[in-house]
Amino acid sequence: MEHHKYNIIDIARLAQVSTATVSRVLHEKGGYSRQTELRVRRVIEEYGFQLNKNAQGLRTQRSRNIGVIVPDITNEFFARIIRNLELFFLKHQYSVLICDSHEDIEIEQLHIRNLMEQQVEGIIYISGQNANPIQESAFSIPVVYIDRKPEDVHIFVHSDNRQGGYLAARELIQKQCRRILLLRDQKRASTIRQRRSGYLEALEEADISFHEDWEIMTKSDYTSVFTTVTQLLSDKGCFFDGVFATNDNMALACLNALHAQNIQVPEQVKIVGFDNVSISQFCHPALTTITQNTELMAEAAGDALLKRIHHALEKQEFIIPVSLCIREST
Repeated sequence: MEHHKYNIIDIARLAQVSTATVSRVLHEKGGYSRQTELRVRRVIEEYGFQLNKNAQGLRTQRSRNIGVIVPDITNEFFARIIRNLELFFLKHQYSVLICDSHEDIEIEQLHIRNLMEQQVEGIIYISGQNANPIQESAFSIPVVYIDRKPEDVHIFVHSDNRQGGYLAARELIQKQCRRILLLRDQKRASTIRQRRSGYLEALEEADISFHEDWEIMTKSDYTSVFTTVTQLLSDKGCFFDGVFATNDNMALACLNALHAQNIQVPEQVKIVGFDNVSISQFCHPALTTITQNTELMAEAAGDALLKRIHHALEKQEFIIPVSLCIREST
């Protein structure tokens, strides 16, 4: 008879608690109610889960493997981070195991199980939209988070998104724009909130009053953005003279939607994107955008993870500077 090997993630799912709670119950660390403890122990007994002391002991044997969990490997920004992480860890004689979660929590949990079975020494977690991401305390291995900030993390590496939003809006203001749309992803990620904050700061500094109808929220895929901008133009006309899009793909869709309505960029409307993806320099006109330094992000994350592996680093947040790349769209 074939038996499924249940692990801490399975127990957490079956007991409807976090993996961190299961870990605390197993190690009798407290911080949970009696009712929660009984529910977890009932699941443990029912499914025959045993804390694997031998597997814990194997942690003293160096696998020299690092796991990287990415929400979408086809995203150029994430792909650049992964490439730089690989180069960093190769210099330190580590191999990198890359797992694409496709923004799917179940796939992500499967990858986590596999990484744990392969005895990775640490995990780089490039944050997606998961509201309950992997917690370091649940797995007894170091975890470093990149890009989007989840709750209660030890090490977090991200671009200065507020400064990026500020630089983008300031560039438009300096080019005489006074009615600047904020074209943003409808997901409430920390990165988007910070970019919005920088945009608002630049408006306030220039004594420009923000109007709620300037903020356009949509799905970030090309078709959704193109349709949204086209509908906006149909409903209200071109009442704006500048656009700050919170990523380059949205900026490019907006650019094409404007062109389709015979609205000239940058003569009538100026556009700034965010990320500096490859295609941004080849579109017409070439896109002004914010550059994120993925090499520095990867280096900071990799260095922090190695220090965590050797117990040389506690809680810390690394903020990586961004820069404005001025092209033809402004």
